Amino acid sequence: MKLNVQIAEFIRSAAKREDFPRDRLPQVVFAGRSNVGKSSVINRLLNRKNLARVGSAPGKTTHINYFLIDEKLYLVDLPGYGYAKVSKTERARWAKLIETWFADTELMTLGVMLVDIRHKPTVDDCTMAEWFKASGKPFIIVANKQDKIKKSELEPNVARIRETLGLSDETLVIPFSAEKSVGRQELLDQIIEHME
Repeated sequence: MKLNVQIAEFIRSAAKREDFPRDRLPQVVFAGRSNVGKSSVINRLLNRKNLARVGSAPGKTTHINYFLIDEKLYLVDLPGYGYAKVSKTERARWAKLIETWFADTELMTLGVMLVDIRHKPTVDDCTMAEWFKASGKPFIIVANKQDKIKKSELEPNVARIRETLGLSDETLVIPFSAEKSVGRQELLDQIIEHME
């Protein structure tokens, strides 16, 4: 299937279950910590400057944002997690919203979980990985900020991500740089493959 990522539009922000689109189009969901660069990765993937708004401060996405790509699939941007400066009630609301989304097994086609390649995944990252595993749907890991590490750190850092998140050999880890476009084509290929 061909996918023209230039044809991308913001559709809606979902704050509750009734807001989730149910038109049978594939839904590719992006999840990651607040400061992992999720918006930058989405923008790079779509070759757009600011379709997904890059927040001046982490933790700005408070709803589930839907982007329609080429009228063929949705990119679903979940609120970033693990940001300390957000109130407990707000964090609980996000968690409930994400939980509601995952509980609806018909929604997700492919999961894309972002981690920072420079650091060992956090407890929150491990929890998110468990959500993806429990969904029974395919998911991949995008290890962002690859341009910030030395070449010699790449393999050991990817191995540490695999081990910490308890990934199976089948789960793909894509080293990615939103700055330099590294990994973009590989991620796009994965999305297209799972649409078919």
